[in-house]
Formats: sequence, structure tokens, C-alpha cells
Amino acid sequence: MQRSGVVITVLISLIAGAGTGAWFVQHQTGSAPPNQSAPGMASMPMPTPTPSQPAAEEVLITIPPDALERMNLRYAEVKQDTASVEIRVPGMVQPNGYREVRVSPLVGGVATKVTAELGQTVKRGQVMAQLFSRELAEAQSEFVGFQAQLEAEHKKLTRSQELVKLGAASREELEGVEASHQVHAAHVEETRQRLLLLGLSEDQIEQVRAGRQVSSDVAIPAPIDGVVTARSLNLGQVVMTGQELFTVTDLSSVWIEGSLLEDHFAAVRAGSRATITTPAYPGRTYRGLVDYIDPRVDPQTRTAEVRVVVENADGGLRLGMYMDMLFVHGGAAVTVVPAQAIQMIGSTSVVFVPIDGEPGGFRQRTIMAGNETAGGRIVSEGVRPGERVVTEGSFLLRAEALRQHPQ
Repeated sequence: MQRSGVVITVLISLIAGAGTGAWFVQHQTGSAPPNQSAPGMASMPMPTPTPSQPAAEEVLITIPPDALERMNLRYAEVKQDTASVEIRVPGMVQPNGYREVRVSPLVGGVATKVTAELGQTVKRGQVMAQLFSRELAEAQSEFVGFQAQLEAEHKKLTRSQELVKLGAASREELEGVEASHQVHAAHVEETRQRLLLLGLSEDQIEQVRAGRQVSSDVAIPAPIDGVVTARSLNLGQVVMTGQELFTVTDLSSVWIEGSLLEDHFAAVRAGSRATITTPAYPGRTYRGLVDYIDPRVDPQTRTAEVRVVVENADGGLRLGMYMDMLFVHGGAAVTVVPAQAIQMIGSTSVVFVPIDGEPGGFRQRTIMAGNETAGGRIVSEGVRPGERVVTEGSFLLRAEALRQHPQ
């Protein structure tokens, strides 16, 4: 019994000591210990700290009258102007596809003479190569044979007509001779057209008809005035019908081709003017018009091919040269702020707008500045035409804004 009384006395002393300690801490610090409440009172939640608010885009600045006078500030009005947008597109010289001809023979054979060389300037009709063609010889022989048969049939028709008049031949026999004559005439015309398709002229066909001379040589003439830009024929080479032997290009007019971003489709259209330069000729400028914009957009690059026609009378532009195309699109209404009014705070562009009716009061306005123009810089957000902004002394307001509202 004595031991039990001692234990109970010790427990009561410990509980009383804990309560006294809690009361002491509460009264010394003005708050209860963490995770504990005062005896006999409900537990109260701890207050949550309020997060700091982000800085507003518009900051108010106040300048005392005496300091404002010393700053000697100057003001300008935000203007609305018509600005031109410049679009640059890298390009490359390509042949004018409408002035480039690939030369192919109409008959097969073996090359016996090749006179045209790469880079050579040729005139229309100039012989570039010559072939020995068995096919052509056979076609001429066939023409000569049908021509001889036609002449024989013509004589037979004349005799039959005389005999019918004398009553020595029947009308039925004459009709048979006339039918045979028409068949041979059709054969002669057929073989004549074939010779034309194989490249013989009317004069050459008449020579074959008159002289009964069959030639196996086929001349390959230049189809246009231009430059030989490709050659795949050499002496002794066997050539098939339709095989490409030469490419003749008229370089007096060329195409400059580039890739136009889809963001610029509204600014660059067919008929737009282009100013073109090249590193090969510093200081020299070429001008042309947009002839074609591909209606298809490349799904990978999001671009479409743009083509400009440029005159090249002196041949200075060579195929494959790099060029720079400049398109100028004007007429867009933009907001322009004097460049002197724009200050940088960190990476943000700002201007200072005076507050009407409050001398010494200014608003620091965040803006979205763009390209430069003759009157200043184009601004897409932050100010409106007609508002006044500080120009001279704007850097002093910037320093005062940093002092009054430190970052």
C-alpha cells in the first residue's frame, strides 16, 4: 500500500510539471507549442502564409515636383503608320523550263559525227550530230518502190481510159485499174509522211523522188538558239529511237527558285516584285516578278516553291548559283513608338506614360516591340496611337522605377 501511494504521487507530480511547462512556453512565446493546444481549449489551425503576388505589367511612379523639373523630360505621341514588311528567301538559279529542249532522234542508228560540245552556243537548225540509220534507208527505199509502182499504175490507168473510149476495154476493167491506182497513191503518201516523221524535209524528199537516191545519214539539228547544257552522245555510239542526246537551253531568261514559308503566303503572290542579289556579283541587283507559287505545301518544311523570272541577256547568271530574293510587302497599319522612348528592364521592353492630371505621375507600361522603321519601332501590344510617352529622360525614369520598385 505504501509503494502504490508513492507511485501515484510521482505520476501526479509529472503531469503537473508538464502542464506548468506548457503554460510557461505559451506565455513566453505568445503561442502554444507545435501540435499542442492550451488546456481546456479546442485546437486551432495554424495560419497559411500568403504567396507574393506577381508584379503587374503597369507600375506607378511618382516624381516630386523639384526632381521632375531637374529631369527635363520630353514627350512624343505614339503614331499609327503604314509599314513595309521585308521577306527574304534564299534561292537558286534554274533553267527556264519553257526555254529548255531535250534533243532526241526520231530514228535509231550509229553516231558518225558529233560536233556539239558542252557549253557551246548553237543556232536553230545547226547540225549537232549525224547518224547512220538503216531504218531511214529502208524507209526511203520503200518510198521509192511505191513511187515507181504508182507511176506504172498511172500509165496503166491512162491506157485503160483510152481503150474504154475505143470500146476495146470494159468499164469494169477501168474501175479495177482506178482502184489499184488509188491504193498505190495511198502507199506513196504513207511512206512520204513517215520520211517527214523521221526528220527529212520536203526538199530532201523531193530529191529522193527525183534522183532515186537513198541516203542513210540522219542529221540532228539544234531545235532552238541556246547553249548545250547536257550531252550524252559520243562518236560510234549506238542510238535508239527517242534516246536523249543533248539538252539545249536558252539562258537569256532564267528562273530563280526558293522555298517560301506558309506564314508569308499572304504577303507574296503571283505578280509580286522581287529584288535579287548574289554574292557572286556584289553591288549588282536583278529584278523580276513572281511567276509561280506551288499550290502544294511540303508537310515537313511547311514551305512552297516560289519562282521568279529574271532576264539574263549577258549570261551572267549560271545554273545552280545561290541567290537572295527580297520581297517587300507594304500597306499594313502599325503602331510606331519612338525608339528613344523604349527602355529595357531585364529582358522586358517598357515605356513611360504620363498620367493626365497628375504632375509627376507616370505609368511604366510593358510593350511588345518589333522591327524598326523610319519613325521608331513597331509595337504590337502595350500602347495605342495617340498616347504620349517619355522620350528624352526615359532612362532617368527607368532608374527611378527600379529604386521605387526594386526587382
